[in-house]
Amino acid sequence: MDNDNPVIYGLEFQARALSAQNAETDIVRFLVGTQSIKFSNNQIHLVELNDDTNTLRTQIYHHEIGEIWSLQTSPTDPEKFITSYNTINDEGICSMKGALWQLPMLDEYTTDIVHLNKISDIDTTPYGNELKTIVYHPMEGTKSVAVVDNNFILWDLNESTPQVSTVGTLSGKGQHRFTTGKWNPHNGCNQFVTLNDNNVRGWDLRNPSNEAWSIISAHSQIVRDLDFNANKQYCLSTCGDDGYMKFWDIRSTNEPIISRMEHSHWVWSIRINRFHDQLVLTSSSDSRVILCSIPSVSSEPYGPGGNNPDDEDGINDDSLPLEDALTKNKLDDGVIGKYEEHEDSVYAVEWSSADPWTFASLSYDGRLVINKVPRKYKYKILL
Repeated sequence: MDNDNPVIYGLEFQARALSAQNAETDIVRFLVGTQSIKFSNNQIHLVELNDDTNTLRTQIYHHEIGEIWSLQTSPTDPEKFITSYNTINDEGICSMKGALWQLPMLDEYTTDIVHLNKISDIDTTPYGNELKTIVYHPMEGTKSVAVVDNNFILWDLNESTPQVSTVGTLSGKGQHRFTTGKWNPHNGCNQFVTLNDNNVRGWDLRNPSNEAWSIISAHSQIVRDLDFNANKQYCLSTCGDDGYMKFWDIRSTNEPIISRMEHSHWVWSIRINRFHDQLVLTSSSDSRVILCSIPSVSSEPYGPGGNNPDDEDGINDDSLPLEDALTKNKLDDGVIGKYEEHEDSVYAVEWSSADPWTFASLSYDGRLVINKVPRKYKYKILL
């Protein structure tokens, strides 16, 4: 069923952690982590979309050890994921911790809340108190990087007790602490990129003592998120509190390739579609999710047929002038969808790993919304 109607799922508690089940390529599934101030009440929700009926199946799991600030699923094992969570230590002080989990095998979904299997703790406290996120390697389920204070720590998850293999530090007095980070999926995944204040820094994990490149003052205010184009080397996107999303070539960082302001408040999340990279999602504190088509920075600026009108897969319409034939089915840069089903700040948005046209967004009031790219634009992109 090709249905553009949104599907809405409400959680009992506030939430801001969302991840597609990245290793699952056949079924549309997302994981959501809650942020109840009563630490023992927190949960992981597995949400599965039935594409034929446009309905959801869900399973809830206990995460009673703390409120979840970040959630990352394994790229190789659909049952494994990492949480970064806030809890109370033995001295009664709140502290951030990390853990590696496995979903228990179930014959079918139940209405019961099921206990998770904790594989191991990921103890980042020797490197600082402000754990922001733990991010899986894009292709290997045995590697992750934790972002803590002014440090990024590469972990080996092979053993029952995760081991540290590399530590990098942003040195210098007066530096703002890191807020998040992400792997660069290109060049053998040897680069990790961090955000602090309004700066973006790339680090080579083989030699982490010095940054490989940087974008200083990438935004006029705090940079909240970044994403790489998986199909186009050197192409990086950022978003921030100034309301802008920007696209950069990390080989030449003096100016962005494109800057666009589509939101009226802070932009918390940006995601480039891995399959059709002209499609870009952003979510904001203005309670909206915006879908843009930006072919000018995509790997296929003229669509799947390239820019050759005589190609058998391209546009071949003798009734049109050559210039019109080239651009007949090409979408210009611009907004193609505004989604206003949320009533609170939308902290996260993610594309499905199983269906390139499906995405989910999560607002702080615990509302998860699953949407699809409008059919008329989907067909334009495919033609």
